[in-house]
Amino acid sequence: MTNFKLGKKQTFASSSCDVQPTSMMEPPSSPMNLNSVKPKEQVQPQSAVNLPHGKSSFILPNSDIDELLECPVCKNAMFPPIQQCPSGHTLCFSCKNKVNNKCPICRKEIGHIRCLALEKLAASLHLCCSYHCLGCKEMLPYYSKLQHETQCIYRPYTCPHPGSDCPFTGDIRELLSHLRQCHKLDLQVGSTFHHRYVKQDPRSVDNCSWTLTLFNCFDRYFCLHFEAFVLGCEPVYMAFIRFLGEESEARKFNYCLEVGGHGRKMKWQGVPRSIRTHHRVVRDSHDGLLLHRNLAIYFSGGDQKVLKLRVSGRIWKET
Repeated sequence: MTNFKLGKKQTFASSSCDVQPTSMMEPPSSPMNLNSVKPKEQVQPQSAVNLPHGKSSFILPNSDIDELLECPVCKNAMFPPIQQCPSGHTLCFSCKNKVNNKCPICRKEIGHIRCLALEKLAASLHLCCSYHCLGCKEMLPYYSKLQHETQCIYRPYTCPHPGSDCPFTGDIRELLSHLRQCHKLDLQVGSTFHHRYVKQDPRSVDNCSWTLTLFNCFDRYFCLHFEAFVLGCEPVYMAFIRFLGEESEARKFNYCLEVGGHGRKMKWQGVPRSIRTHHRVVRDSHDGLLLHRNLAIYFSGGDQKVLKLRVSGRIWKET
């Protein structure tokens, strides 16, 4: 792949030399050794990537494009209509009002000039995904790049811990290390589990309280959420499982959760949701084992002072 760099036109001045006269008495020079003469390096012509329908597209390093198509005000990539001042400085349309219609570089009135040349150039570009260093090999049209990156499977994961808006992002391995070290979560091995939830004073439910446990099975990682919150005016308890990975991979697994007591049993079976889906979205959609407080107290022995729930579960892979 040939990288092209856009910039100012470069001019090269050829060096001049004076031809010195040769004396008639000077002996002739020795014959030239043709084998010692190195041929000049040939400059490869710049080429473009051929696309369907006879069109061509340039491929440039992202750093050059970032500089060329970056708005000087918001520092984001510019999209049509790209605005231009009389001196040729460009900025995005949304920032035009932010600078009171004055060019942020030369302070001239921007007016209603549109930079069609830059828009057409951007349409001809193909760029690497911003997550290329994380493994994405896609080459994308400039105007499709941002949309792809919002769904790229190589983009970092956000911390799935529900207890705080943790800013940490990383891949699965980094995420596991972060959860165990910073959030002090336990990691259990196996596809079956028994989780015990104990809460003092079950008559009052904080909005929200939760626990989170990690599981390793089938060479994949899952997390069990158990949350207590108020639904309408009534306290409820909810348990569900999320998958540490993409939604397409999560759909290859099933899980069941079970809670009971006094000869009664409640069971839930479902598909784990990816951690790409925020835990509040899963909770608010009731995609899990939902237990109202009165039933939870009954399952825990009818004790009005302490809530003791035992949640059992199993994860299996669809074949």
